[in-house]
Amino acid sequence: MKRLLAVNASGRVTRSVTRSMVQRFVERWETTHADGEVLHRDVGIESPPAVSEPWIAAAYSEPNKHDDRMREAIAVSDELIDELLAADAVVIGAPIYNFGMPAQLKAWIDQIVRVGRTFDIDPGRENPYVPLAGERPVTVLVSAGDIELHPGGTLASLNHMEPHLRTVLGFIGMTEVRFIRIGNEEFADARHQESVEAAMAEIDAIAASLPTEV
Repeated sequence: MKRLLAVNASGRVTRSVTRSMVQRFVERWETTHADGEVLHRDVGIESPPAVSEPWIAAAYSEPNKHDDRMREAIAVSDELIDELLAADAVVIGAPIYNFGMPAQLKAWIDQIVRVGRTFDIDPGRENPYVPLAGERPVTVLVSAGDIELHPGGTLASLNHMEPHLRTVLGFIGMTEVRFIRIGNEEFADARHQESVEAAMAEIDAIAASLPTEV
């Protein structure tokens, strides 16, 4: 059985462009994966906690050395990592906030990038960092107020979210990262509608193309 992890990071509950994109992706995926399972993770509504001193102490020590505060701090990370590793594909809805990713999404990233679980360190290698998460396709559904923030636009150099996500997901082993973008949300005119229609068509194609067999 195939599993899709759907992560929503928008702070908006209603009128969210990326939430509508994720919903479309999930619905299209379900039509070609009748026996599949969708794991929903809404970090926009329920943000993971920030990394803390007990979290760091737990991440860099053996479980038998953990006290109650350390176990409590690392439990969320274990849950989120287990969820990620159980998925065969991932879709992330991520609006661009102030040229970067939402704080809630960064909190999720900080919880899933963890030594011994999703990457390891081998000092004997030229590149000591070893990805452990394993390859799985990741589709990031992006919305921006100005389409010029997207690649090729006049403001593309200010888009720090996409390179950040591509780098950090690749670091743990997920290098197959695709972006589908909607822009000009602030203008709400024909340019925005054209962007929506093109993105939805791309979502349909990619969601339907994901492998259906184990």
